[in-house]
Amino acid sequence: MVKKKRLVTLMLLMLVSALVFAGCGGSSGSSGDKELTFMFRGGTDEQKAYQAVVKKFEEEHPGVKVKIIVTAADQYATKLRAAITGNSLPDVFYFNPGDVKAYVNSNVLMNLTPYIENNADVDLDNIWKYGVDLYRYDGKMAGQGDLYGMPKDLGPFALGYNKTLFEKEGIPFPDKDKPYTWDEFIKVNQQATKDTNGDGKPDVFGTGFNVQWALQSFVWSNGADWLDDSKTKVTIDDPKFAEALQFFADMQNKYKITPSIEEAQTLDTYQRWMKGEMAFFPVGPWDMSTFEKLPFEYDLLPFPAGSTGKSATWIGSLGIGVSAKTKHPEEAAALVNYLTASKEGMQQLVDAKVQIPNLLDMADEWAKDTSTKPANKQEFIDIVEDYGRALPGNYTYNAEWYDLFFTDIQPVLDGKITAAEYVKQQQPKMQKLLDKAVEQEKKSQK
Repeated sequence: MVKKKRLVTLMLLMLVSALVFAGCGGSSGSSGDKELTFMFRGGTDEQKAYQAVVKKFEEEHPGVKVKIIVTAADQYATKLRAAITGNSLPDVFYFNPGDVKAYVNSNVLMNLTPYIENNADVDLDNIWKYGVDLYRYDGKMAGQGDLYGMPKDLGPFALGYNKTLFEKEGIPFPDKDKPYTWDEFIKVNQQATKDTNGDGKPDVFGTGFNVQWALQSFVWSNGADWLDDSKTKVTIDDPKFAEALQFFADMQNKYKITPSIEEAQTLDTYQRWMKGEMAFFPVGPWDMSTFEKLPFEYDLLPFPAGSTGKSATWIGSLGIGVSAKTKHPEEAAALVNYLTASKEGMQQLVDAKVQIPNLLDMADEWAKDTSTKPANKQEFIDIVEDYGRALPGNYTYNAEWYDLFFTDIQPVLDGKITAAEYVKQQQPKMQKLLDKAVEQEKKSQK
């Protein structure tokens, strides 16, 4: 009897042990006990695309669940800063390439090098070198050393034109291989600007640029820049810079080819472009899904060229990095690689028309397909490969000095002061902030 009782007890213990181990196995494997948080931003189409790719990642990585945190674009930086200061960073998150140095020095970002450069599933030779190098840092110089992020994408900023409007007005299509001169650009814009209802006010405009995102093209193509080669001196007081800024302001005040402040308040330039009431408008890859539904045909061309005779524009990027304090470094790095370097993940994002391919072989095939909009997708690739540049604020420890330039610029755009007066008064203020950033970087270096 005693022997039988001991046997029953032993069987019960074995059953309990089996149940315990079964529970542990489920929580560490198929039941998904490893939860990652992924914070990102983007428009509606981009959100849907990334959510779909994350879902596919979960399917291919049993035991890993990803909690998505989506933030409006204009609130993202604030939310990320709050997460950093509150010690509540998500495991995986977007960040600007200009923040690499500060985030590494303050132990915000995990070093991804061991998870990428020794990973047989990641072919760095098949990813834009420019994009990968944006997220390298060796402790002193950005652009070299270990990897602290991977490019979510590259965002070449091209110029779009309304082909339907050109045909209606009898304006020859632009040469995609030869940019307009500034004079030619003004003439075409004047042809396109029309008062269609006879009220004495234009209803269709040549163009309407946002100064913060389009001035770079005019400054750089005129042989000027915000910084010197050492990235420690603000150079906006160069006469070539003032000439470009004045040309930009003259498009509204002198040539009348862009909506005035009052006209833009009635209908902003983005909405005018979307309605087909504008001949030219900048186009980024992130616009492609939305512009697929435009009520007119559009295509891409280079921005007009200033005195250098060469077009210029910028390439944006966002990095995807991992918190240095993540509890699941391998899984977090795997998610980064899936979103940025896997053929499966990248194909989904490209098919959703929210970015250009990160993978070189995929990009080549994508650009050659002229049957999908825009037909001249090669322009995006040319910007990445040939003539696109990083925004000036990306070169320095912070971008406060650069942001100040645009904070005070409205009087120039309104024609209340000249560009020459503006750059003269603004240069010392910006230099003071840049000097402060240089000092901050020196103090933060390990």
